Amino acid sequence: MSKVVLAYTGALDNLICIHWLRTVRNLKVVTFSGNFGQPEYLEEVGERACEAGAISAHVADLREAFIRDFCFQALRAGARYESGYVLSSALSRPALAQEMARVAREEGCEAVAHGCRGIGNDQVRLESYLTTLAPELKILAPLHELGLRTPEDDAQYAKRWNLRHLVNRPSKYNLDQNLWGVALQLGPRADLWMEPPDDTYVMTNRISEAPEKPAYVEIGFEKGLPVSLDGERTEPVVMVEKLNRLGAKYAVGRLDVIEDRISGLKAREIYEAPAAHLLHQAHTALEELTLDKEIFQFRDVTARRYADLVYRGKWFTPFREALDAWFDVIEKTVTGTVKLKLFGGTSLVVGRQSPHSLYRSDLLSFDGDLIGARRRRETDPGSRGVRPGSDPGTRH
Repeated sequence: MSKVVLAYTGALDNLICIHWLRTVRNLKVVTFSGNFGQPEYLEEVGERACEAGAISAHVADLREAFIRDFCFQALRAGARYESGYVLSSALSRPALAQEMARVAREEGCEAVAHGCRGIGNDQVRLESYLTTLAPELKILAPLHELGLRTPEDDAQYAKRWNLRHLVNRPSKYNLDQNLWGVALQLGPRADLWMEPPDDTYVMTNRISEAPEKPAYVEIGFEKGLPVSLDGERTEPVVMVEKLNRLGAKYAVGRLDVIEDRISGLKAREIYEAPAAHLLHQAHTALEELTLDKEIFQFRDVTARRYADLVYRGKWFTPFREALDAWFDVIEKTVTGTVKLKLFGGTSLVVGRQSPHSLYRSDLLSFDGDLIGARRRRETDPGSRGVRPGSDPGTRH
């Protein structure tokens, strides 16, 4: 009997996948669950997989690699999709596919499977990555094969086959959570005019619950990558966890947008990403201080392209590697510290410093003496970032 590795979260739809793969396709099922910082206790998830019929369950802690190799690389690129989505779900998929391909080869599997329904972004992303990383493996999509498109369809299937779905009480929303953020869909029937209910948000406080006293945090960067909090070197996962707690306390990092999916359809998406929001805000502030005008403007173009390729499932491509090479060059001077102030659902940049700062107070003139300022500039050829023909100190 052939074997298949299934991307497994412990949800009812995944238990249906195990049942279908075993009974219809006559396959031995190996499950893989990756810890990306989601709240579930994955050892129990693995145990439930075996109870449901899997012959073995693999669980791996991917938090460090996820944040360091994917999230922080996208942060350095300034990659936010369309209206500000920090790509929390999209960035986890290449990391997941990479590990699934590894497990499939270790276990001698002939196929990989997932619980996507064929109507969203995830099936495109996962199948693109798996095809790239392990072209010899067949890809199976049980829910798509069964025509199960909604949680109600899942419930009917489970009832028909008397499945023992050992799952926690399901969320009434379609929710995907990891360390980098939460992605949530209210459903196709949600009224676009209505404010999301209070129970929509799972990470952040209500704004009314934020402390009255503001909080300050200093984030240090080296070559575009975050390395410290409040002057202390901090490991990536610890940094994101601390900033998530701080940002969530002050109701920072919420986003309610209409988004263009890979299919071209528009969808309302609700996001929470306290740490990612704060890190992107600080990183951009430091770039404003250390990149000259031409690079800063073209950086916006490349950041959008980076975000788009991540969203569309093209992480493992020469284009992404080429963009990373570009950011290797331009981010060399993005070193320094940014101070943020958090209060009442808001965060503001209130301080920034860098050894590579292009800010030149000695060349600024507030009394209209621009001619004198230009002369001082022209006699200082070593001043970086101030170019002939442009007013000193401006980007506009």
